[in-house]
Amino acid sequence: MATGGPAPLCLSTTETMQQISESGRLMRWSTGWYGAVGHDRRPRGGRPIAGLEAAWTVDWPTGRVRTAGSGPLALAVIGDCGADDQQIGQALERVQAKDWRALTRWPGSYLVVARSGEALAVIGDLAGQHPVYWRAEGAGTWWSTSAGALAALDGAPVDPTALAAHLAFGQPDVLGRRSLFRTVNRVPTGDLLLITPEQATAEHYEPADTEPVHLRDAAPTVRAALTEAVAVRLDGRPVSADLAGLDSTTLACLAAKRGPVAAVTFADERLRDDDLVYAVRTAATVPNLQHHTVPGSAQTVYYAGLNDLSSLPLTDCPNAYVVTASIKRAVLDTITTQQTGGVHFTGTAGDAVLSAPSAYLSDLLRTRQHRRALQHAQAHARLRRTSAWTVLCRARRASRTDLAGAWRQLASVLRSAPREWVPQAQQPVAWTPLLATADWMSPDVRGQLANALDAASDRARAPRLLAAWADRQDLARVGADANGWREIALCGHGVDLAAPFLDNEVIRACLAVPADERGAPGRYKPLLGEAFTATGVIPDFVLSRVTKGGFNALAYAGLTQHAPVLADLLGASSRLAAAGLVNQTPVARVLTRAAAGQPTAQGALHLAVAAEVWLRQLEATDARSWWEVSARAAA
Repeated sequence: MATGGPAPLCLSTTETMQQISESGRLMRWSTGWYGAVGHDRRPRGGRPIAGLEAAWTVDWPTGRVRTAGSGPLALAVIGDCGADDQQIGQALERVQAKDWRALTRWPGSYLVVARSGEALAVIGDLAGQHPVYWRAEGAGTWWSTSAGALAALDGAPVDPTALAAHLAFGQPDVLGRRSLFRTVNRVPTGDLLLITPEQATAEHYEPADTEPVHLRDAAPTVRAALTEAVAVRLDGRPVSADLAGLDSTTLACLAAKRGPVAAVTFADERLRDDDLVYAVRTAATVPNLQHHTVPGSAQTVYYAGLNDLSSLPLTDCPNAYVVTASIKRAVLDTITTQQTGGVHFTGTAGDAVLSAPSAYLSDLLRTRQHRRALQHAQAHARLRRTSAWTVLCRARRASRTDLAGAWRQLASVLRSAPREWVPQAQQPVAWTPLLATADWMSPDVRGQLANALDAASDRARAPRLLAAWADRQDLARVGADANGWREIALCGHGVDLAAPFLDNEVIRACLAVPADERGAPGRYKPLLGEAFTATGVIPDFVLSRVTKGGFNALAYAGLTQHAPVLADLLGASSRLAAAGLVNQTPVARVLTRAAAGQPTAQGALHLAVAAEVWLRQLEATDARSWWEVSARAAA
C-alpha cells in the first residue's frame, strides 16, 4: 500500500463527538484472526462463530449466522441467505474443492467464511453490502467487514488520497485494494480474500465479462431471482415496503403475495410527482398492501439535523444518507407506529440493474455497431431535446480508449488547473467521470491523486465494455450507501433494511442482459416489464408507467434552509479543508447559487457533507469502541 502523499488525517476528540460514542451503537460487523500464534484482542460484544477458530460476529442475530463443519473444513454464512441447513452442510464439498464462487450463488445477501485445510476464504457480495478488509501483522492477519475496526487496532489514520478518490470519482474500485484507512486493505468488487500461511491476498471469483443473454430470454431468470430474493427475508417478522416508483412497487407486490405488507409512500407536496397516485391505485388493486402516506414537513428536507451529529449512527465510510436522514426517519416513524421492528423493503439499486445510462453508446461505437449507435442516439436525442450528433460526440472519446488509458488521461487533467463547473450530463462520457469535488481540492492533493491514478492504471482490470465497468461501480457505490441507510433504520428504529436488487443472483440475472437492451430508449425498464407482464404479480398500469419521482425540490429547499449550517460544517473548522480536500470558495459559490435557485453541483456538495460528517464521527471512536483485550492476553 502506498505510503507517500499528504499527511494522514489525524483527528482529535471533541466533547460533541464524544456524545456519539456514548449514545450511538456500533454497526453490525464480523471479524477474525488467522495466525500461527494467538491474538491479543477480541471484538467488543463479539460472539464466536461455531466451527471457526478466532472468528466472531457482532450484533448479528443468531438465526442469521449459520455454520457447518469445524476445524480444517468449516463454513459460515452470515446474513440473509436462502440456503437451508442441509444445503449449507452439503456445500462443505464445494469448500473442500475450493470452489468459492459456488458459495455465492444462493438467494439473498450474505458473507461467507470458509476454511479448507490451511486456506481461509472470506467472501463478500457483489455490491459491497458485506465488504471485506484485511491487515497483516507480524504474527498473522486480521480480517473484518469493517475497515474502521481494523484501523482502530492501532489507530491507523484516514488515508487522505483514498478519501480524495472517494470524493473525486465515486467509483470504489479505482484505487483497487486501497481502503480509506492507511495499512488497511480492501477486497475489490468481485474478489474474495484468501489467507494461507504464506500470504493474504485478494483473488477474483467473479468474471470481469459475462456471456450476454437477450432480454426476453433473461426475463424468467430475473423474475425467479427477485421472487426468491424477497422470499428469503420473509421469515415471520413484520414486513413493510416503500410504495413509490416501479422498483419499490415490484418488491412490495412480491412481498404481498405471501402476507400483509405495511406499504408507505413519502408524499411531500413540494415533490409534485405522481408516486402517491400510483401508490393509492396499487394498494387498492393488490391484496395485502396496507397503504400509509408519509406527509412532508419543514424538517423533511435535505441537510436537516446536521447541527446535531450525535443523532447519526456511526458508519464504516461516508454515509450518503446523512443528507436525507430526516426524510428516511419520517418514513421509518410511520412504519414503527404500525408495527415493531421487522424488515423493510426498498427498491434501491433498481435503476442500476434494470436500466443503463446512455454511456453504452460508447460501447456500440467501440464494437463498430454504427447503425445501432445512430438509431439509439436519435432516440436519446429526442428525449433530451438535442441532436443525435451531440449525443454521439459525447460518447466518441470513451469509445477510443480503455480503462487504463482513461485513467492516465484523467491523471493529466488533475495536474492542470481546476475546471469551471459543467453539469455531468453535458460532459463527455467517461470510464471514470471526474466529479466537481475534484475541482475543490488543493493542487497538492490533486497531484497525489494523479500519481495514485497513474499507479492504478498499471494494474487496471476491467471488463471489455465501459457499461459493464460502470454498472459494477454503480452497484458498489449504491451498496455502500445502502449500508448507511441500513444503520439509520436499525439504530433508531430496530428495522432491518432489505435491498433485493443488490443481491448477487439478482445482479447476475439483470446484468447478463446487454446495456443497450436494458437502457434502450422508448420503453421504461423493459426488463422488468418482460419479467412480470401477465404474471398477476404487478398491475399492468404499474408496468406501463413511464414517470419517475425526484427529490430536487427538497434538495433545494434544504440547501436554502440550512445554508448557514453547511457553511459552518465546511468552513474554517472543516476537517476536509484542513486536509486540502475542500476549498471554501467553491463551496460558498455552490450555496449562493442554490439559494438563488440556480443549477449547481448538488452531488458534489452531497459527497463533501457526508465525508465531513464521517470524519467528525471518527473523532469519537477509539479502539475501546471496537475491541477489548482477549482473555488469553489478560491471563
